[in-house]
Amino acid sequence: MLDINQIKDILPHRYPFLLVDSITEIEEGKHAIGIKNVTANEQFFNGHFSESPVMPGVLILEALTQVSAIIMHKKEEHSEKLGLFAGIDNCHFKKQVIPGDQLRLEVKITRVRASFAKAHAIATVNQEIACEADITIAFANPA
Repeated sequence: MLDINQIKDILPHRYPFLLVDSITEIEEGKHAIGIKNVTANEQFFNGHFSESPVMPGVLILEALTQVSAIIMHKKEEHSEKLGLFAGIDNCHFKKQVIPGDQLRLEVKITRVRASFAKAHAIATVNQEIACEADITIAFANPA
């Protein structure tokens, strides 16, 4: 398990783009489950959409990518690298994510190479799939 402070030690993201509140389960280099508590105070709700707020799909994907980066950071050979979003396949949005939802972010690494990894990622709310995708994470040296 990782709390928000441990996540901040791994990811360079900060508010408003740190989109993982905790990691409840992790198996280094293989699998993790993260949580994003979606509140009415999220900055993106000001413009998406103020009268009927919905979390933008690209931010759900970003949250899943952040969990992927955390998984790979736990592997020694990638611990000094940044995991960056590099691609997406088979993406489907099936449920809107709204204020008050708890987004469960489950990621399984399916392939690893020296410079990238592929993962199958599922975001759920109350056990209903909100988003499912295959994502590619590139490993980069920090600037």
